Amino acid sequence: MAGSYDRALTVFSPDGHLFQVDYALEAVRKGSCAVGVRGADVVVLGVEKKSVLKLQDDRTVKKICMLDEHVCLAFAGLSADARARIECQSHRLTVEDAVSIEYITRYIAGVQQKYTQSGGVRPFGISTLIMGFDSDKVPKLYQTDPSGVYSAWKANSIGRSSKTVREFLEKNYKEDMSKQETIKLAIKSLLEVVQTGAKNIEIAIMGSDSIIQRLELSEIETVVAEIEAENEKEKEKSKPLSTQQ
Repeated sequence: MAGSYDRALTVFSPDGHLFQVDYALEAVRKGSCAVGVRGADVVVLGVEKKSVLKLQDDRTVKKICMLDEHVCLAFAGLSADARARIECQSHRLTVEDAVSIEYITRYIAGVQQKYTQSGGVRPFGISTLIMGFDSDKVPKLYQTDPSGVYSAWKANSIGRSSKTVREFLEKNYKEDMSKQETIKLAIKSLLEVVQTGAKNIEIAIMGSDSIIQRLELSEIETVVAEIEAENEKEKEKSKPLSTQQ
């Protein structure tokens, strides 16, 4: 029971919890699923797109956004804050160089952490997946959460059913995947929770040239069709085994 320990952000419960941070994590778990997968020379972000209302302009509903020319962010939870983008531009003006992926991740995590230790504010109900390339041309993928913790990943998921998707990624991830394999794994993992197929999936890809590419619906449908065909073949292979039993 939270009791009175959830009334103030700065009060720990006897078992060591900050309940307002726990509630922020719950807001993330209720958000749309987002996936990040790192390949040999590519990083892919995939998100579950919720169906827009009939009269709503779908261009205004974005779960993947650019922070700088070489940094891309996907989020789960409440709508993202624009301050990270401002920090990228400020860094360019001050240092005359682009931010590193870890720097902007650390900045976002720092802002999130600051809102877990002050009265009169609430934690950010948002987790982020941040991908990009630094000057070393090595793909980077980081995650932040409402507590202000950040970490680097080969593949990860946030949002709705993220545990299920993460377990799928753990079973199917391979080192040094090609661009096509990385895209396929990202879409395949999203299909674990997205029941409506390609129309509710958004994919962004970044290669070592740091140019972002967003897949068209027709391209996603082609990959989904390949995955469904592979699944059918797997079912066909398992049929003789089941009949023998």
